[in-house]
Amino acid sequence: MTDLLKIEDLKVHFPIKKGILARTVGHVHAVDGVSFSLEKGETLGIVGESGCGKTTAGMAVMRLTPPTAGKVFWKGEDMEGMRPGKLRSLRKEMQLIFQDPYSCLNPRMTVNQILSDPMDVHGKYPGRERADRLAFLLETVGMRPEQGKRYPHEFSGGQRQRIGIARALALDPTLIIGDEPVSALDVSIQAQIINLLQRLKKQFDLSLIIISHDLAVVEYLCDRIVVMYLGKVVESADFASLYSDPKHPYTRTLLSAIPVPDPFRKKERIILQGDVPSPINPPSGCRFHTRCPDRMDVCEREEPVMKTFGPGHRAACHLYGKN
Repeated sequence: MTDLLKIEDLKVHFPIKKGILARTVGHVHAVDGVSFSLEKGETLGIVGESGCGKTTAGMAVMRLTPPTAGKVFWKGEDMEGMRPGKLRSLRKEMQLIFQDPYSCLNPRMTVNQILSDPMDVHGKYPGRERADRLAFLLETVGMRPEQGKRYPHEFSGGQRQRIGIARALALDPTLIIGDEPVSALDVSIQAQIINLLQRLKKQFDLSLIIISHDLAVVEYLCDRIVVMYLGKVVESADFASLYSDPKHPYTRTLLSAIPVPDPFRKKERIILQGDVPSPINPPSGCRFHTRCPDRMDVCEREEPVMKTFGPGHRAACHLYGKN
């Protein structure tokens, strides 16, 4: 089966400018050699701490942030070589749900205007079709059509996120990337939005990429999970393998932070020492070695390569020797 989306050695480096002449004195290595793929109908989770590069990777996939190096293939075609007209047309198939439901909506536009904007840009649903489409989108995300006449400030955070999801659905996309789509919401509202995303995936045959720091969220939503640390992928697996048999120490640390809803059940919490190193000057060897409880001398000298532990389960760690 041909992958819907395939990323090969993706890098995004942001230049650091200083002085009157704005000379480049260094780079922020936000994404530094990331590879993964997504099949049609699949939900992929990208997880990690804040600053690990997961959001930047998602922005680079959609070409909202230009990659420094690497390849992004959409249905087998390299997006780098696409002409502007074709790339513009492709944007209808790839949509984004933003993290902040408050700042992502124009406060001067009504909900109907917000939902109509992408349709105007791409020339879809003209005339009488427009009103029917707007009503359908609002009803699909659990809102009433008459609410389309209101402005964003008249809605709660959960309702605003529903509007953001409706906007992402406006052009009948194939892929939706959710950048922390529930992190800014109350827990009860998070559950509603997660259930909504699950339902929409089945209803519209969508493929999803969910970017999150919360492994409890991606466990519920995702078929496969990619774990990132400081711009690198350290482990990838289907959710069952990752949660039952994590290989990388960083993955085990993230899993230990998931709260258990049982006051009588004891759970070992792994506390990392120190802060995440600067992406301007990342550590040599394994980037996690400065905080890893299982570090060895080789971790400081050599960067680990991805090793296979089962179907679709791969991790980069010196604990398991060389292939």
